[in-house]
Amino acid sequence: MTFCVVGLNHKTASVDLREQFAVRASNLVSSSNHLRIQEDQEEMVLLSTCNRVEIYLTCQQEQGRPSSLLRSLFDGAPDLRAHSYNYQNLDAVRHLFRVAAGLDSMVLGETEITGQVKKAYEFARSSGFTSATLNRAFQKAFEVVKEIRTGTLIGRGATSIGSVAVELAGKIFPQDLPRQPVLIIGAGQMAEACARHLSKKGTRSIMVSNRSFERAVKLAGDFGGRAVRFEDCLSAMASADIVVASTSSPVALLNYEEVRKVMMTRRNRPLLLIDISVPRNIDAELQRLGNVYLYNIDDLNEIVGEHVHNREQDLVLCDRIIETGVTKLLEKLGSLRAQRDEAGLGFRPAPVFASESVVGG
Repeated sequence: MTFCVVGLNHKTASVDLREQFAVRASNLVSSSNHLRIQEDQEEMVLLSTCNRVEIYLTCQQEQGRPSSLLRSLFDGAPDLRAHSYNYQNLDAVRHLFRVAAGLDSMVLGETEITGQVKKAYEFARSSGFTSATLNRAFQKAFEVVKEIRTGTLIGRGATSIGSVAVELAGKIFPQDLPRQPVLIIGAGQMAEACARHLSKKGTRSIMVSNRSFERAVKLAGDFGGRAVRFEDCLSAMASADIVVASTSSPVALLNYEEVRKVMMTRRNRPLLLIDISVPRNIDAELQRLGNVYLYNIDDLNEIVGEHVHNREQDLVLCDRIIETGVTKLLEKLGSLRAQRDEAGLGFRPAPVFASESVVGG
């Protein structure tokens, strides 16, 4: 039995491809069950974020082909052999630890990914999708993350995509950012990070629009902003110079024709659009509109590269902590396998009991 991870991420696949494989939280149950039955997997954790879709599992040596596993999630998916990866045993454990610690993220040291990994694992565990191997691996991963957070400075500075989006806006408006009216579409973690960093930069006018008006009111109120009802979002864009889109919508919220009309209302005043959603919330065709400047999540790489360069010493310390954790985990798993082999049980997960509850993502 082998510990494996197969997946694709921002390093191997563009946002155009990643958005085709994004799994919404409301679909985690059906997607996980489909994958488990289709591929005959006993242990499995499905992780889907804006920058990656990964499947952690125990498998036979001949299994774990990334293309077939990922394509089985969606009917008619494209060939992924050039955009996916497949790690096993030591490499798979190391990858899990790096992902959970934010070391494999677009924004080095980001903290949001740790919570996303925890949610994915807790969903799988409470749904009966994990047993001895994955339980030990993920629990050790969280121990390693804690050691990295307390023993290094990797998480200092901009540690989220939302904060990097604000840095991008600051580069485009180096002197005037505090005076630029900003509209944030969405009220989740990344939207909150945007609002928080805009507030730190001294931005005076922050509007928040969300399908749940109550959540928009809460987020806007936390940072002295104003909530906008979702149906009034386009009207609000007429007075905003910067729009940041960050929602879980599976379809584009802003299309070419709608924004064209907004630009007429604005008398063609320049408009900066930053789309940090996957799937994307803003139609890529908007790039054709005059005085509209659209950036998606993959366009943040230049700023991200600066962060990596500034944190090289911290990376060395993180890698040492990870390698120690990998060694300890593999020793435990090897001991568990030896005990099972001696008992004539083989190295199979413990049975899953029907009484275990199933929770949604």
